[in-house]
Amino acid sequence: MNRDTETIKRRIAELQLEHRDLDHVIELLGREPAYDELQLRRLKKRKLQIKDTIAMLQMQLTPDIPA
Repeated sequence: MNRDTETIKRRIAELQLEHRDLDHVIELLGREPAYDELQLRRLKKRKLQIKDTIAMLQMQLTPDIPA
């Protein structure tokens, strides 16, 4: 495995951890009776951005399959 592949895999792992952490924070915040709606929306938006970035990085790891 080359260095780029290892770097991408490490970045994916970091992002997956952040995604899980955000999921947990969003769940806890949503349980609060007087939660900050703006903060919750920002956290959800960041979570979606992370998911998109993970998907993009995973595509870089998958070799192109000829049609």
